[in-house]
Amino acid sequence: MYSDDHTPGAPQPAPQGPSRRSFLKQTGGLLGVALAPPIAGRAEAIADKMAPASPIISGQTNVSLTINGQAKNLRIEPRTTLLDALRENLNLTGTKKGCDHGQCGACTVHVDGKRVNSCLTLAVMSQGKQITTIEGLAKGEELHPMQEAFLKHDGFQCGYCTPGQIMSGVACVKEGHATSDDQCREWMSGNICRCGAYPNILAAVREVASRA
Repeated sequence: MYSDDHTPGAPQPAPQGPSRRSFLKQTGGLLGVALAPPIAGRAEAIADKMAPASPIISGQTNVSLTINGQAKNLRIEPRTTLLDALRENLNLTGTKKGCDHGQCGACTVHVDGKRVNSCLTLAVMSQGKQITTIEGLAKGEELHPMQEAFLKHDGFQCGYCTPGQIMSGVACVKEGHATSDDQCREWMSGNICRCGAYPNILAAVREVASRA
């Protein structure tokens, strides 16, 4: 609204100092300059993540694995884990995928006689090595002593962790790390049983260790 002394058509006095609009434009420009580098860097990082994978990663390579005494030739991506190669490419589903972060032990297999978490091992890294899974532990119809002990002591409930527990138990005995209950618990601590069958698992591993 006009003030009481305003005369239509009369010239208005020139504003004194910067206007609100010009002030906002100036500060907005300064903020833009100040924020540009971090935003630009963030945008580059996002673009890198969204960019197509390089041919080296996305392409496939030939991999030769020796599993349970048999040679297996695969064509897989270099980033394929040993766990996924076993389950998805070779249909050896006895090795279970649990946490997929190397924390539960459900995916335990033997590589050159040593237990490893197959979810943290690339298949290409296992070439030229002897890989044993739960499917290769028995000799035909004859169960491995650790498998028999798990049956005898009822070392499982749902059974999901059992293959990894058995594979780890075999290695634990072989390593000489099952000479006492406390030692066995410590060296089997990387294998988690969500059903809580630990006393029975311990009994099974200790029995096999006593006969080793």
